[in-house]
This record gives sequence, structure tokens and C-alpha cells, in this order.
Amino acid sequence: MTASSVPDRAIDQLHANLRAAGIAPSPDDIQGVIDKGFLSRLRDFEQVIQGVISDATPDYLDESRPSPSVGLPGEPPERVFGASSPIGALAAQLRARQISPVELAKQALADIAARDPQLNAFQQVLADHALAAARRAEGQIAAGDYRGPLHGIPVAVKDLLALRGTRTTAGSKIFAERVTNFDAAAVERLEAAGAVIVGKTRLSEFAYSPGSNNAHYGPTHNPHAADRDTGGSSSGSGAAVGAGLVLAALGTDTGGSIRIPAALCGIVGLKPTFGRVSLYGVTPLAWSLDHLGPMTRSVGDAALLLHVLAGPDSRDPRTRPDGAFALPENLDAGARGLRVGVLGDDGSGGPLGSDAALAAWRAGLAALEAAGAELVPIDIPALESLRLINSAILALEASAFHEPMLRTRLADYGEFMRQRVIAAYAYGPRAFVQAQQARAALRRQCDALFGQVDLISTPAQPGSAPALGSIGSTAFTGPFNALGWPAICLPVGSDAGLPLGLQLAGRPWDEATMLRAARAIEAALTPAQP
Repeated sequence: MTASSVPDRAIDQLHANLRAAGIAPSPDDIQGVIDKGFLSRLRDFEQVIQGVISDATPDYLDESRPSPSVGLPGEPPERVFGASSPIGALAAQLRARQISPVELAKQALADIAARDPQLNAFQQVLADHALAAARRAEGQIAAGDYRGPLHGIPVAVKDLLALRGTRTTAGSKIFAERVTNFDAAAVERLEAAGAVIVGKTRLSEFAYSPGSNNAHYGPTHNPHAADRDTGGSSSGSGAAVGAGLVLAALGTDTGGSIRIPAALCGIVGLKPTFGRVSLYGVTPLAWSLDHLGPMTRSVGDAALLLHVLAGPDSRDPRTRPDGAFALPENLDAGARGLRVGVLGDDGSGGPLGSDAALAAWRAGLAALEAAGAELVPIDIPALESLRLINSAILALEASAFHEPMLRTRLADYGEFMRQRVIAAYAYGPRAFVQAQQARAALRRQCDALFGQVDLISTPAQPGSAPALGSIGSTAFTGPFNALGWPAICLPVGSDAGLPLGLQLAGRPWDEATMLRAARAIEAALTPAQP
């Protein structure tokens, strides 16, 4: 892209807003903003908001969104999902004391030591913390204090989450030595359930990239091919689970950062409904778009993790008082009676993906149909507008968080992150409110789709993993962050050994239906275990 392809007004506005904010990027950074295409969709965004009525209620004041209607889960579940759940299978052995949490932790740490030098999935390996937690779990289980299926299970968390006494770098140089004296809410919930946290995983700088590119700590290699990327920003979590180093990991998702690495690494990635899981203790990227959720080897394991993570938290006003998640009783019930919308026109005017990606997606859809679902062709041209709105809100909220550091530590940002975040200053003074007004209108338009279908399916990514250091696509993921709907990606095929995925999105607060459909696909496409 050249400067001539960007409106002069946008470049003038960028300079003026940066000066007003006291931020002084170099001419090379301004040119980098242009060359990297960070302003390429600004004109399209302005066209979207042109139709906004000036007195329309913005999304943050819209009270029409549905509330949770699920019951509280009560005590930790005795039921697990058997052979279809790697965690469930191990949990039964741990509870029966056939295997030891300490043995599992030592094996995970040995696997990390052997493979992570090639993968670069871990920012920190917490061997002492993990072994202490494993010994504690072993003693509790021996004493009859069994806490549920995660008790004694090795897991990892993205290095955006605070963990008491450890550094939380957020993938940055700026926070490289930041040590927290508290735990993120999700860490509290994992440890209360007896999970053994073995380390904190790598991410793109401040989570602001759909690839693993990181100027400070390097990219994360895809476990299926070392010369391919994992996607981002939950890069290390995707690689750690995909390589079998841990049974589950936590990621965050603002435009697809759980689902992109899940799709490219051949695992399951679940973005819950906005407000389902507390983000207390998580370094923000964009407050109204951030989600936190599990990355696992199976649909059943994702359900188990969501059960543990979900629920209200007075420290995070985004959570709902009745937002706990009860494990579905009918996870293996198939898809009979479900109407699944199959995406046709997405508003982009282009193909939805490569031939291989579309063939794998159709294989997953065929499995759904064989399990009893009705496939309903559906056009959603509003997805293109939602992509633009998500990108704009993300940029504007991220720049608000980073502005103090942009003033004082601009040179400590890596080039990609620095130029991407300063590009937000090209937006006009009313852009944020106009974007929220458009967001509310698009939400109402898309909510109406549930009069026709129960779920919506898209490819997870337009293709397989790109070259190492390249970025994934938010084309099918970002719109569901803007809407706040739950969405899940799972593997449905491969291309030359590289995984390909399918995405399902569902009604707000109805993860159970989405998980049941995902499990039907998984059951049909996963080879039977001997």
C-alpha cells in the first residue's frame, strides 16, 4: 500500500491526533502504518458508519441482549465424558489412585524440556510451582478430598493472566519484569479445582496480532510443521496443547485469538459468551471485545474447563450474576432437531476459503447432517461490516489502554505492535460512539437469524497454517467478538498434514447446544480408539 491509496484526510488526522496525545512516532513508523495496510479499511469503516442515525443508542447502552438462563452448577461434577475426553479418562485413574499427579506433572515438565526449545510455546516453565501443586493434589486425593475432573491435571495459562509471584509479561518488553502479588480469577478457579499449572505460554506482543509474531520473544512454531505458524495471539497455548505438552491451556480472544491457533494447531478452541468468564487479572486488549476460554484436545474437555471457569465475579462488572455454566447432560446426544446455518455470502465478495479448507468444512457439515441436523443455507453479508466494526473498536480501546506507555516508552514496543496501535489515531473524534451505534444495529440484525437457525457454521480459517511469523485470518472469528456470541473451532480435516477447522457460533448463553453439535462432528470424524 502507498500513501496515495490512503485518504490525505486520514493521514492528516493521524498526525494531528498523535500530536494532541503527546505521542511522537518517527516518519518511518508513519510510513510503516501505511505500508502494512493498517489504514487500508478506514474508508470502508467510514462507509459503514455513514448510515448510522445520530441519535441511535450505542451498543454499550443497549439493554435488549439476552441474559443467562442456565442453572448454577453446584458441586464439582462426578460425571466425565469417558473415552471422548482425555481429561476425563485421566481423571478416573487419578481418582482411583492408579496414577499420580506428581508423575503426570513430572512427565509434562520433561516433555516441555524436550520439545519446547523447538516450539517456543512457553514464556515461563513453573516447575517448582507445578510440583508443589501436584504433591498437594496427591495428598488431597489420598485423603478423600477429590475436587473433580481437573484435580491433578497439568495445564498452562497464557501469559496475559496474573499468577501470584510470577512475571506477567503480556508478550512485551515493557512488562518483562512485572511480578504480580495476586492471581487472575481464572487462575483462582483452576487452582481451586485442583489443576496443576505447569507454565505460562507465549503470545504476540500485548495479544495484538492474529499470528505468533513477537519482536521480543520470537514466533511459536506449529507442532505439525516447524516452518508454519501457530496463529495468534494465544500462540503458545495452541502449540502446547497441539503438541501434547499439556492437556489443556487457557487463551484469550479479542478477534479470534483462541480460535485461530486452535484451528491451525488441530485442537478445540472455545470462546464463551461475553461475560461468561471473568477477565479480572488479565491484561486487557479491548475491554468490550476480550473473552477468556479453554483450548483443549476434545469438545468434552472444553466443556469441563468452561464449567470450572464460568461464573460471576464482583471484580469484573462484565460478568453476570447467573453466568455459571452447568455441564450439559446430552453432550453425546447427536444433533437431531438442530438447524445449522451454513454460511454463503459473507459480504466480502470473495471465496470463503481454499478448496481444501472448504472441503474439510463440508465434511464436518456432512457429519452434522448425518447426526440429525438440518443444514440451512444462509447469507450473512453483515459479517463484513462486523469485521470492520470489530477492528475499529479494538483499535480505539487498545490505544486508550496503551496511550500512557506510547507517550513514555514508544521505542520499547516492537515494530508491528507499535505501528498497529498508533494507527488507531487515524480515526475521527466520533468514531468510537459511531462504531458502537453501528454495532447495536448489526447485533439486532444478526440476532434475528436465530429465528431461522440454532447455530451458524463457517470455516475456522480460510486455509491452513501460514508461514512462520505470518498472521492468521480474523475473517470468520472477529465478527463474533463484536457480537459477543459463543463460538467454537474444532478440527475437521487436513491439507498436506496441516490441520483445517470448522467454526460453530451459537445464541448468547447457549454454549450447551453449540458443544453438543461440535461433539457430534468430533464423534463422526475422530478415529475410534483401540
